[in-house]
Amino acid sequence: MMDQQTNPASDDDLWQVVEDRNGTFDGDFVYAVRSTGIYCRPSCPSHRPQRRQVRFFPLPELAAQAGFRACKRCRPEDAEPRNPSVDIARRVCRLLAEEGEGLPTLKDLGLAVGVSPYHLQRVFKRIVGITPRQYAEALRLGRIKEELRNGEPVAQALYGAGYGSPSRLYEKAPGQFGMTPASYAKGGRGARIAYALGDSSLGRVLVAATDKGICAVSLGDRDRQLTDELHRDFPAAEIIKEDGALSEWVEAVLRLLNGEEPHVDLPLDVQATAFQRQVWQRLQAIPFGQTRSYGDIATDLGKPGSARAVGQACGANPVAVLIPCHRAVGQGGKVTGYRWGTDRKRKILEREKETP
Repeated sequence: MMDQQTNPASDDDLWQVVEDRNGTFDGDFVYAVRSTGIYCRPSCPSHRPQRRQVRFFPLPELAAQAGFRACKRCRPEDAEPRNPSVDIARRVCRLLAEEGEGLPTLKDLGLAVGVSPYHLQRVFKRIVGITPRQYAEALRLGRIKEELRNGEPVAQALYGAGYGSPSRLYEKAPGQFGMTPASYAKGGRGARIAYALGDSSLGRVLVAATDKGICAVSLGDRDRQLTDELHRDFPAAEIIKEDGALSEWVEAVLRLLNGEEPHVDLPLDVQATAFQRQVWQRLQAIPFGQTRSYGDIATDLGKPGSARAVGQACGANPVAVLIPCHRAVGQGGKVTGYRWGTDRKRKILEREKETP
């Protein structure tokens, strides 16, 4: 069991806290379960999920923004943080959520929480991984998505969220919606996703793609598990199986998994925040057969101290191997958290190191 005075430093440490139901860390982070769509505090008495289904967030607000719902049993949003920096970040998140269309200055936010603008910016970026302005922009896009899902016209939704013209919203569509706002307003029914399955020494592999490129690469033990996850990730899209059309892409992914080819150039169609894209670009720059620590990647991005946020960006990567999040490791080269299991991560790394 982890010492109650020790701060969790990696996803493995966070998972140990969850397994121990250690209430000492309530308020320091929350864990979210992909299969249920719910996030909880570490001490939640609910049944423990499988490790591969879990994502960690430093703030309840970030879990909610990612689409998870608060557990009604443990009420994680009510837990008081021990860390003053986490408390500042949470208060700023709430202030930005209450502002609606407006965007307060760093000076205004600093006065509201009792710290200097510089200190606020530094603390918020370290905890959340992005600036207060970027977080406010993400909230605004989230409000638009919610209004579109509820049937509001595109024009009314975008002007209501403070966009001065449709072009301002549409220029953000590829990265934030995964489709045009008009398609999103219809529940994504205009999006067509084809998928194919393959067999590897690491289990079953699913490759899914839109007409723009690959949008998902998943690893698992059973086909049903992989296809169910695809439907959960794209609930309103038209999803069809097309083994023949995707066979070359599946073979390319399998060659990467088997360490037979150091790089393949395949088109991608993935959604990401600005910070996630920065992290993923760094991952793609790591040479085949090598690794970098989460802390080193954070430092390279000019955000030292945001190693946990880098780990979360790795966990959000929807295209395994193509964006090589397996090359991000803990301090000292420790193989830590991987969406498809640390055993798979370890084997992929071993094969890459063995390949000439």
